[in-house]
Amino acid sequence: MLKYQAMIDAVGHYAPPNIITNFDLERKVQTSDEWIRTRSGIRQRHIASEHEAASDLALRAVEQAIKNSNTTKIKDIEMIIVGTVTADHLFPSTACILQKKLGLKDIPAFDLSAGCSGFLYALDMAKQYLENGIYKTILVVGVEVLSRVLNWEDRTTCVLFGDGSGAAIVKRAPHNCISRVIASTITADASEWELLTQKAGGSRLPASRDTIQQNLHTVWMEGNKIFKLAVKAMSTITAELLKKNDLSVKDLDWIIPHQANIRIIEAVAEKLNIPMNRVVVTIDRYANTSAASIPTALSYAVQNNIIKRGDLVGLTAFGAGLTFGSCIIRY
Repeated sequence: MLKYQAMIDAVGHYAPPNIITNFDLERKVQTSDEWIRTRSGIRQRHIASEHEAASDLALRAVEQAIKNSNTTKIKDIEMIIVGTVTADHLFPSTACILQKKLGLKDIPAFDLSAGCSGFLYALDMAKQYLENGIYKTILVVGVEVLSRVLNWEDRTTCVLFGDGSGAAIVKRAPHNCISRVIASTITADASEWELLTQKAGGSRLPASRDTIQQNLHTVWMEGNKIFKLAVKAMSTITAELLKKNDLSVKDLDWIIPHQANIRIIEAVAEKLNIPMNRVVVTIDRYANTSAASIPTALSYAVQNNIIKRGDLVGLTAFGAGLTFGSCIIRY
């Protein structure tokens, strides 16, 4: 028996005010609103201003989460974990920059790179620290500024992504509280990591005139293969986690899959045999925000009274690596 258990105390999200619709993209690349909607479910995406970096977006989401909490103040935060692949800098971490923006000192702060699974990886890590009694309050953030790493001439990728952030205050659950992070699992299968990558900018292929001219600093993926792998991974890992905890899909009030593509979301729901009216969908308004997609969708659902305290919610994600994971929470 665990001595302590973790819970999500409050959530918040932030999307930059600048919105680019599918109709706006029609003027940039050879595409159409109908083509984007029917293939991805996306109608618009939020894009950060030239003065906004990942830490700026993260701060806004954290401020909302603190505001939504009745029990947590900024000074209570004992650790910061940020899931992102579009950090302010290669170093230092965005988490450290966020720590300074929050006015905090002398607490661990670090980034975690797991692609679109970043938030679930960070949540799983926070859960371990809380259950082991090391900390009482941990800030978990998923944030991306993907517009900075998109090839805006490639209609197969630039139409899919947006910028945003989501934050969760994860803390030790009081004994009389129904809310719990019941179970979580994370994993990776790197055998086909090349299917989703940013080829240049790291130590393998440092920035040069050639890499810039060839657009190698932008998102590249094999969409059809990623589609099939994502559906199989998210549905399988979620089913296995439910079974391991003596639960079934019927027990879930809601499921929040990574908001990558409406067809992927629908296919995961079909594999799990869960109706779409119990699936949280926000891809139409935010597009794919990678590590920010699940916390944003959770925060949006809570903010709009879709998910309520006591609801049993399944979270599942798939991302670059190839990483994937699942989590069951009693919100």
